This record gives sequence, C-alpha cells and structure tokens, in this order.
Amino acid sequence: MQLANPQYLWLFLVYVPLIVWYILKQRNARPTMGLSSISAFAGRRMPLRAMLRHLLFVLRLAAIGCIIIILARPQTRDNWHTSATEGTDIVLAMDVSGSMLTRDLKPDRLEAAKKMASTFINGRPDDNIGIVVFAGESLTGMPMTIDHNALTTYISGLNTNMLSDGTAIGDGVATSINRIKEGKAKSKSIILLTDGTNNTGLVAPNQAAEIAKNEKIKIYTIGIGTNGMAPTPAYDAFGRLTYVQEKVVIDEATLQSMAQLTGGKYFRATDNNSLQNIFKEIDRLEKTKMDISHFSHTEDNYMPWAWLLIGIFCLELLLRYTVLRTMP
Repeated sequence: MQLANPQYLWLFLVYVPLIVWYILKQRNARPTMGLSSISAFAGRRMPLRAMLRHLLFVLRLAAIGCIIIILARPQTRDNWHTSATEGTDIVLAMDVSGSMLTRDLKPDRLEAAKKMASTFINGRPDDNIGIVVFAGESLTGMPMTIDHNALTTYISGLNTNMLSDGTAIGDGVATSINRIKEGKAKSKSIILLTDGTNNTGLVAPNQAAEIAKNEKIKIYTIGIGTNGMAPTPAYDAFGRLTYVQEKVVIDEATLQSMAQLTGGKYFRATDNNSLQNIFKEIDRLEKTKMDISHFSHTEDNYMPWAWLLIGIFCLELLLRYTVLRTMP
C-alpha cells in the first residue's frame, strides 16, 4: 500500500492538543465531596464502567485517524511486470527468396517466419530492432527503431516478389552489419533466417561473419526447412505456380561456421514448433542481466478505512447511549 497524499499525515499532530484538552477537562469536571474518613471504601476497586469512560475519547481519536488516512488516499499497486534496464541492438535478416514459399512449414516457410519474428519483436519492448531482407540482393527494410508497431507492420507485408530471386546470404549479413554497428547498446546481434545456400551476391558468408566478429556482433543463424523432401514452388510451362516434391538443401556447414565464429549459435527449424522454440531460446540468450519492476496499475483503496470509520462511529454511539450513558 502507498499514499497518494502522504503530507496529510501531519494532521495526526492534532492528537496532541486534543489529548491535552481531554486531560484538563477530566480534572476540572471531576466532582468532589468532603468526608471525615474513607475507611468504608478501603479495598474497593474502581468500577469497570468508570474505567471505560475514556473509551469514548479513544474511539473519537480513532475516527479522526481514519479520516486523516482517507484524506491521504491509500492506494494499491498491481499488474506488475519486469523489463530490462538496458536494451540490446538486434537486426533480423530475413530470406524472402522464392524457395521461402515451400510448404514444409505451415502455411509456408515465409509466413511461419513472419509470425515468429513478430512475436519475438513484441516480447522485447526495450530493444532497438531493425529489419534487413535479402534474396538475390539485400535491402534495409526498417532501420534500427524502438517503434515495434512499425516493425511488425512491415514484416506482415513481406513477400517473395520484393527482390530478384536468389540467396545472397553474405550480402544480407553485410547490410545487417552496416545497420547495427553504430548502435549504442553493449550487446549487438543479428538473427539470420534462410532456407538455402548462398548462390549469389558480392560478399561471401564467411567474409561477412569475419566482419561481424571484428565489430563484436553475434550472429544467430536459423536454417528453415524439414529433413528430406518438401513441396517446393515451381512454374509449369504456362507460367503458373505449382508445387513439386524436391529435396531440401540447406548449407548447414556455412551457417554453423558463421554462428560459431561470432559467438552466436546455429539452429535448424524443421517445423513451426521448432521455429517457435528457437526464437524463445534466442530470446533467453539475449536477455540483459539487470531487470527492473514496473507497476502498470494503481487503484485507490480507501474503502476499508471508510468502513472502519463507520464501524467506530456506530460503536461510539452504541456505547454512549447504553453502557456508558451519563445522566445530565
């Protein structure tokens, strides 16, 4: 519990003059009678009713105390969560080549990757995140930003017609390095999602990884694709999109080498569940060391004190006109 107006607690100082006034009043209001001897009253105790006569004043003080606390506005806080005190810089490098339409993940590799990437971004509100897309060439989709709504909106619009077809893994990583290297966070990471083998581009994947290592940037590589055969997009003689069963080929050796060289980790996503678990593991690996608690909801909580005030007032009235009733 906290108080919205703790300065009102100074009103408790009013107890001092009230108590002094009550003591003086009791002294002046006590009747006296002269007696030649008090031997007849020796050994007799003061009646309980006489001792309880001060209870009414105590109840009155308690009622005043309740009023003061209500004025101070007691409040409760709940719905708390923890978040990192220092965010990290992350770039998502996403493959948008035609093969990402392969349907070994549901509904296809690209849509599954888009969904998991958006969930990952929404779970890291303090991070500075950028997006790079690549196929036969690479492109900065979104610069580094903390506007995560803009990031997820951009991801939702990704498609395989954005760039010329191919898989330029090295160029995608190089573009990601250019976006992230100027970041101010101590931790910098690139999350690379691809389903194939580098077959075009100006920068070799291992060369890009060497540059990342020199810039102290970790690369987490994710190879997307099942083991064995998968329904792969192809075009028939009339230019219509169709699907044929083809063997899934991912250059895992290169992806493993890139991750190991930079201190990252390689993952293989063979289905939607494994891709989801991969993003969860990366999320854990990239957590910052210090967390701080935030309270998202504050609510006034004066009603218990109000009910206590009413109870004290009713008890005082009951005692004043029954057990502790005085004659005029």
